[in-house]
Amino acid sequence: MRRKSVLSGALLAAGAAVILLPMAVMVIWVFTERWAWPDLWPQRFSLRAVREVLHRSGQLAGVLSSSVGISLAVAALSVIVGLMTARAVAAYDFPGRGLAVFFTSLPLMVPVTVFAMGVQVTFIRLGLNNTIHGVILAHLLYSLPYAVYLITDGMRALGTALEEQARVLGATGRRAFFRVTLPLLTPVLLAAFSMAYIVSFSQYFLTLLLGGGQVKTFTMVMVPYLQGGERNIASVYSVVFLAVTFLLLILFGRLARRWMGHGGGDFYG
Repeated sequence: MRRKSVLSGALLAAGAAVILLPMAVMVIWVFTERWAWPDLWPQRFSLRAVREVLHRSGQLAGVLSSSVGISLAVAALSVIVGLMTARAVAAYDFPGRGLAVFFTSLPLMVPVTVFAMGVQVTFIRLGLNNTIHGVILAHLLYSLPYAVYLITDGMRALGTALEEQARVLGATGRRAFFRVTLPLLTPVLLAAFSMAYIVSFSQYFLTLLLGGGQVKTFTMVMVPYLQGGERNIASVYSVVFLAVTFLLLILFGRLARRWMGHGGGDFYG
């Protein structure tokens, strides 16, 4: 038993190191001007990258708010569509159910470059290319599979017995769903919302191709610095990227705990 505990602790420490060490290097790069191989420590430190990003703080705030708005819209739509899809897949037996699940997961099976090229041709014909609505829809197509799988698992774990009991006691189908099933699914919905948000917020190629440079997002500003070798400036943007993501996850974690504390998540307790 003790051997298993030691092994579990070692694996946990190794996993934490794999995540935390690159983040530590990135934070060091924020204050680094030169760090060449094979030195293990930077040759010169500087606040130039921080000052340069702060000098563009007005532009950065606008791009960041646009990115957050797009990602929140994508996450909300992913949860709504994912909930309806998961409800149909988990609660009903109908012809073509397996095919519906397959088509839902199709964006995950197709490389993003191929997916984006095909979507762009369709969006040009529909007049959605180079528009914020087109970017939201493209992000939705790529974020939806994650939401569907998460919510479907929650729906299958919950089942329909409690909702059927509510209907036996006189509740309508709609009332039973909104008063019984939906509150119990809230932790799962928050997890799906967070996942869809992260997937949308980190999209670069889809936004570049379908936004056509007209739709500015945070990754559109950050990635060129990575490609251009400006690691210190790219690291500053990466830290902001992580900070915004962590704040969102903390917010939704608190919402989930608060809901479960009021009895909304008793099924999962």
